[in-house]
Amino acid sequence: MEIKTSTFALSSPTLESCPKDFKPEYAFIGRSNVGKSSLINMLCNHKGLAKTSSTPGKTLLINHFLINHDWYLVDLPGYGFAKRSKSVQQKIQNMISSYLLLRQQLANVFVLIDIRLEPQAIDREFINWLGQSSIPFSIVFTKADKLSNMKAQESVKRFMDALREEWEELPPYFVTSSEKRTGREELLAYIDSINKDIAQP
Repeated sequence: MEIKTSTFALSSPTLESCPKDFKPEYAFIGRSNVGKSSLINMLCNHKGLAKTSSTPGKTLLINHFLINHDWYLVDLPGYGFAKRSKSVQQKIQNMISSYLLLRQQLANVFVLIDIRLEPQAIDREFINWLGQSSIPFSIVFTKADKLSNMKAQESVKRFMDALREEWEELPPYFVTSSEKRTGREELLAYIDSINKDIAQP
C-alpha cells in the first residue's frame, strides 16, 4: 500500500463525537512513552502528523487521521503510568473502553510494545482483555533499532512465550523501528489486506 494523503480529521472527547462515516478504522494504542506518535508519523510519511512529546501521556482524546481518503488511522490515549489525576485517568479509561467495545467501524487494534522491556503485566492484561472482548488486534513491537537483531528476536520470543501461557493461538505481530522505518511495508500490507476483505461483497 502506498500512502498518498494523510490528514488530521478530528479529535473526539467521546465515542459519540467520532466521525459519522463508515470508513474502516485502525486504532493504535500502548503504554505511555512506547513511541506511538513516531510510529504513526513513520507509517504515514508525515513527520508532524501525530504530535510527539517529551512528556508521556499527552494524548487525551481519540484522534482520527484520514488516510488516502479511504480509511482512518486512530491515535488512542496511552494506558498505564502518566502524570494524570485519578479522575482524569478513569475518564480516559472509560473513553478508550467504549471506543474499543462499541465502535462498529473498528477493523483492528495495534497494541504497541516497547521491545526493550521484559513482558509487562499491564500489557498482558490489556491484550487478554481484548481477546476476551473479541476485539481484533495485532501486536507491534517498537524501537527495534535500540537492540541488536538477536536481542530483538529474543525479546519478541520472551513476550510471545509469556502470552502462550494463556493463548492457544497467538495474535499476529510486527517488529518496527520508526528510526529505520523497519516493519512499515509489512504493517501497511496487513492493513491493506483487511481493507480488501472488508470491501468484499
